[in-house]
Amino acid sequence: MSLIPHLINGELVTEDGRTADVFNPSTGQAIHKLPLASRETIQKAIDSAKAAFPAWRNTPPAKRAQVMFRFKQLLEQNEARIAQLISEEHGKTLEDAVGELKRGIENVEFACAAPEILKGEYSRNVGPNIDAWSDFQPLGVVAGITPFNFPAMVPLWMYPLAIVCGNCFILKPSERDPSSTLLIAQLLLEAGLPKGVLSVVHGDKAAVDALIEAPEVKALSFVGSTPIAEYIYAEGTKRGKRVQALGGAKNHAVLMPDADLDNAVSALMGAAYGSCGERCMAISVAVCVGDQVADALVAKLVPQVKALKIGAGTTCGLDMGPLVSGQARDKVSGYIEDGVSAGATLVVDGRGLSVAGHEEGFFLGGCLFDNVTPEMRIYKEEIFGPVLCVVRVNSLEEAMQLINDHEYGNGTCIFTRDGEAARLFCDEIEVGMVGVNVPLPVPVAYHSFGGWKRSLFGDLHAYGPDGVRFYTRRKAITQRWPQRASHEASQFAFPSL
Repeated sequence: MSLIPHLINGELVTEDGRTADVFNPSTGQAIHKLPLASRETIQKAIDSAKAAFPAWRNTPPAKRAQVMFRFKQLLEQNEARIAQLISEEHGKTLEDAVGELKRGIENVEFACAAPEILKGEYSRNVGPNIDAWSDFQPLGVVAGITPFNFPAMVPLWMYPLAIVCGNCFILKPSERDPSSTLLIAQLLLEAGLPKGVLSVVHGDKAAVDALIEAPEVKALSFVGSTPIAEYIYAEGTKRGKRVQALGGAKNHAVLMPDADLDNAVSALMGAAYGSCGERCMAISVAVCVGDQVADALVAKLVPQVKALKIGAGTTCGLDMGPLVSGQARDKVSGYIEDGVSAGATLVVDGRGLSVAGHEEGFFLGGCLFDNVTPEMRIYKEEIFGPVLCVVRVNSLEEAMQLINDHEYGNGTCIFTRDGEAARLFCDEIEVGMVGVNVPLPVPVAYHSFGGWKRSLFGDLHAYGPDGVRFYTRRKAITQRWPQRASHEASQFAFPSL
């Protein structure tokens, strides 16, 4: 098996020490070895970033943007190669991998606007011969820790924007599917990024702790589970770092009696079962207002869930590939058993699926529960698998209370033809991202991504305008050039107009 290297100071680096296996989820076989970075390796990346920072921060934003323009072109030219690597190591379908990359490229496009998004604010004559302005200046060395479910897109939420803002970036991608992430970083170097501005280091908790504890690292971005998000936020802020830590989710779709049910079913199929449910924006709960809506929804869903085309992700024309690991498959299966034991109705059971020619793969078919209640573990916890739960309520107000009472507040949506109901839902729901007849309300790159409650730790969301604010700090400058003939007496009171 080949060893996947680190990327430090523009060079591919290997080290002797601990390693981990990288698997192909479709076959269940280990295909690569991955070095788990030591503290010394992390420090080398930090040192190279510190050395590169002075020149990079003084590079004009327009020149930084030119690197991003070339990077975007290289990403598009290498789309098929990147998608293949994602599918081989994550398991998602090729079509899904391409879609992920395209959403990541949108963030590179936003970063190309560096001269515009970094413009400061200027006020002339705030006092006699006094002008004032504010600058957005880079922080220095910043780091990102990214999850397995979007090995291309989530890193592209982070480092293109951080870099065009003048920072140097250290990326610690997931150890489960690092190859596409490494290739994309190499393409950025090919686009002309100076050595040391971006490094990629592989590792586990030891690498994460090294980044948290390093005083040179001024900010941390994270996407992953809520327990780890909370840990990184607590440990990072304790050391005076900026932290944006995006955690878990339990995303609800509310179906009103007037909803276009056929469109809602089509949307739910993709939102619940796409990428095998391994998305933080996956819809995992369908809240039906009235038994009539629930009965009709379940009747329409059952044949479609049973008909899902499932196989090796690298095969074209599929709906789902495998889960990322055997451990993930077994965990989801445990949730299914727990739901049955709690009294929910398992309408479609996807366990025991075997794919011809890939019998050792980490496959699980689509699962559908009805009559799920808020006390059940399958309702309360993030399953992160191809499992959709149907909950029955009597009114929109009851549905909204259900959602607002949940500990997570990442994404939600409502299917309705009623503008008044949609407006009420958008205004009163305590969730960070809301869709109206849109099942996955992921903001475009020039807005910002993030949830509420225990889905986000930190004050600023990812990418977009919030990303600019996160990766820069404001400096306010007040300047006076008195006229030569002007001589003023000393002023001892606090200055004012």
